[in-house]
Amino acid sequence: MGHVWLARDERNGLDVALKIVAREGKAGHRAEREARAASALRHPRCQRVLSLARDASHVYIAYEYVPGRTMREAMRAGELDDAAALEVCAQVAEALAHAHGKGIVHRDVKPSNVLLAEAPEIDVRLLDFGLAQMAEFDTLTALGDIPGTLAYIAPERLQGLPATPAADVWAVGVVLWEALAGQHPFWGGDLVETSQTIQRGAPPLETMRPDLPEHVLETVAGALVASPQRRPSAQELAQRLRSIPRRRRGPRGAAPAAPGRTWTAVARERVLPAGLAAVTSGWVAATLPFFPSGWPLGLAAVGATLGATAPRAALAFTLAVPFFPLGNVALGLALLYAAVALAWLAVNWRDARSGLLLAFGPLAAPVAALPLLPLAVQLARGRARRALHALTAVLVAAVVAGLRRVPLPFDGSAPPLGLGVAGSRRPTAVAAELGHRLAAHPVIVGEALVLAVAAALLPLARGRGPWPAALFAGGLLAATAIPAPTAAVVPLIVAAWLTAAALILQRPTYT
Repeated sequence: MGHVWLARDERNGLDVALKIVAREGKAGHRAEREARAASALRHPRCQRVLSLARDASHVYIAYEYVPGRTMREAMRAGELDDAAALEVCAQVAEALAHAHGKGIVHRDVKPSNVLLAEAPEIDVRLLDFGLAQMAEFDTLTALGDIPGTLAYIAPERLQGLPATPAADVWAVGVVLWEALAGQHPFWGGDLVETSQTIQRGAPPLETMRPDLPEHVLETVAGALVASPQRRPSAQELAQRLRSIPRRRRGPRGAAPAAPGRTWTAVARERVLPAGLAAVTSGWVAATLPFFPSGWPLGLAAVGATLGATAPRAALAFTLAVPFFPLGNVALGLALLYAAVALAWLAVNWRDARSGLLLAFGPLAAPVAALPLLPLAVQLARGRARRALHALTAVLVAAVVAGLRRVPLPFDGSAPPLGLGVAGSRRPTAVAAELGHRLAAHPVIVGEALVLAVAAALLPLARGRGPWPAALFAGGLLAATAIPAPTAAVVPLIVAAWLTAAALILQRPTYT
């Protein structure tokens, strides 16, 4: 239809993807329809339209710029294993479910219209709504003119029936069949032969991948049912793909790999859990009296080994290390900690690699670096989990400061000996006492809440340009200083502008 350029918006300094289409024939009308369709969508898996303009000869559409590569390029490079293919298609189905809810049928779902953003995790954008059919106006397609790439068109479309959401579901099924099998189910001859093959239906995926679980084969087959009425909706397909256990072995013995795999992804999968487990277990063993001399190094080594090989086991092991040292202080404290640790293990079971980010709190508190928490916890998945890590890190830092008999974070007051719970045998009494002590220090509670909110909102400023980053950092500084007017200003300023620098230097990922 036209050309796409990487451009810069001179008003705000943001990079954009600028599509330029000549206003001749159907191309110009389709471009304007594409902009109208895309601008109606508000979903993280649909590429955002920023603006539309036209002159006498061209139509211009400015999209958000998302660095990455298409699914087609990742497939050709052998970078999609089974688990990645299922996740990509689940995200595509979620985008389509949103579009279908707006009365929009994409009509051209294929690997080259699926963008895999440069990110540690799979992050999909569905592109090119240029052939989209919206419910509120007639199609531009002439009778007999079937739009889209033939190899991904549903059989009912070849029979002249109108495009429906079920046709998009068929296309997702073809994409998933191709990604899992390593070859296309229909393509292999000329246009006539391909059309006839589509009419006969896709061959069973088990003929190519008999090793796949039955529920995977059933999900793919369900999307490729000849009757559009019997296919699942896009939302149902997304739910089915989400419920499939992820397998790491790829087709034809390919080594597992995630799309856009970078050093950041490797660091998060291996280095991060190993480092957190080693530092946390070793530091706890060395700081809280209980373990014999030499044990901290051994425990750190065990934590590092588990973190690099089995993150969930590393999380469980590291959370178990403080139990006996806390029992030296009070049996009730140890039992209360055990209950909290089990709850934390359950909450972070699906994201065990970053489950120990809360350890940043007690490690950063002695050097007044707690305002850097929102930046430190960004390796956790999801805003709610990041906020929980930041909140818990501050509270853990306060408890550790009390046990070590050093000034409490932010307000600098001296804690009571043993936090007032030494010798207590009842966990309920310990919990009540700790709650009473915490209520007596509202500054700590206020700072924990501020940093939790900042951790949740930080991705909104990340990668959006220098001014949003700087404004966010300035707001963080101001918000952090509100509940703690007596806190040292210099550490807050340093932390805020280090956060701004990290936001400015980080490439946009739009996560």
